[in-house]
Amino acid sequence: MPRGDKSAYTGKQTRQAEHIEESYEKRGVSEGEAERRAWATVNKETGGGKRSGSGRGKPVNTAPSRKGGKLGGKAAASRPASARSASAKKAAATRKRKAG
Repeated sequence: MPRGDKSAYTGKQTRQAEHIEESYEKRGVSEGEAERRAWATVNKETGGGKRSGSGRGKPVNTAPSRKGGKLGGKAAASRPASARSASAKKAAATRKRKAG
């Protein structure tokens, strides 16, 4: 089986990867990078492709999906509240200008 062959994955794993890929693309990640990250997440969670048979299943670990959201915000948290407030007001003004 060549590298990159997705035939060993279940329908559920394929759907998961598609949903993850879509969310990355919505956030501005390139198509190829989004696909790579999506399959990496599915592999990390489910242990790679699944095969049917008694005793072959492994529990799914959803920690890799939750991890991303927790990582964000460290840089902002290290800034003082006044600096965060000022940049938030500036961003709001920019959005208002673009909308109106």
